[in-house]
Amino acid sequence: MPRVAVDALGGDKAPDEVILGAVAAAADGVEVTLYGPEGLDTKGLPLVVTTERIEMADKPAEAVRAKPDSSLVAAVRSVAVGETDAIVSAGNTGAVLAAGMIHLRRLPGVMRPAIAVPIPARDGASVLLDAGANADARAEHLLQFAQMGAVFSQQLLGVENPEVRLLSIGEEAEKGNALTLDAHALLRESGLNFGGNAESRDLLRGAADVIVTDGFTGNIALKLLEGTIMDLLTSLRSEITSTLPGKLGGLLIRPAANRLRRRYDPDTYGGAYLLGLRGLAVIAHGNSGRAAIGNAIRLAARGVEHRVVERLAERLPERVRV
Repeated sequence: MPRVAVDALGGDKAPDEVILGAVAAAADGVEVTLYGPEGLDTKGLPLVVTTERIEMADKPAEAVRAKPDSSLVAAVRSVAVGETDAIVSAGNTGAVLAAGMIHLRRLPGVMRPAIAVPIPARDGASVLLDAGANADARAEHLLQFAQMGAVFSQQLLGVENPEVRLLSIGEEAEKGNALTLDAHALLRESGLNFGGNAESRDLLRGAADVIVTDGFTGNIALKLLEGTIMDLLTSLRSEITSTLPGKLGGLLIRPAANRLRRRYDPDTYGGAYLLGLRGLAVIAHGNSGRAAIGNAIRLAARGVEHRVVERLAERLPERVRV
């Protein structure tokens, strides 16, 4: 049974929604331990008492060092010492990364960890990375993100030979900024199944199994997708319910609309893997509710079951030399 440490104070809706999500995941067979203050109503889940909290506005590296007994740091540390198998937090993303770098440390040969987010493409999920861990990156970092993404796609999404594409402003090889052009050259010679550039308009169409970019661009692309999807689904519902004929028609299309919402709702996946560390970390959205938290914990459990960290450790050393 996967053992998952959960930062009970992480996120805008903590601790109540975090606890309810943890309870739902525990009911599905995940061994969940909450990390938070004494007296927290955990609904029967075990609690490791901590005395500090890292806020969203805190500077990540400073907060991790200044608050070693925070719920976030203590949860990360539990993975480092083998008390749990993975950590989930909807708190300060930078602090999760900083705590991971200090306590979990990078896998051998990994230059920078990356956030890998499943994208609900038309014909099945693809993975986008980096989605926010590295605002600035070099071409060799993007090459390694591609290598990690390929392992992720194979192990978690079941793709035998993942196609990798580079996010750019055009499909032509000569299009892009200096970073994209340099990364394109490295990827072309990498031995990966590299399909060239991809444009952001094709992300939901299944542009590739693995889409690679720097963390700044990836985070913007991800949030644009999420915001557009949710606004379109909300607007569709509003239009359907605004008239009597619309309501009658809505009854007919409700099953299809529900399937569409489940496919594209960010809460379906709940979080993103922080790849490249010696332990498994899943970062959830800051505004996650109970459904998203529960799914983030299940995502962490699947990563443990599929031995994502071990697979990366086995596969990366032969590929990291650039």
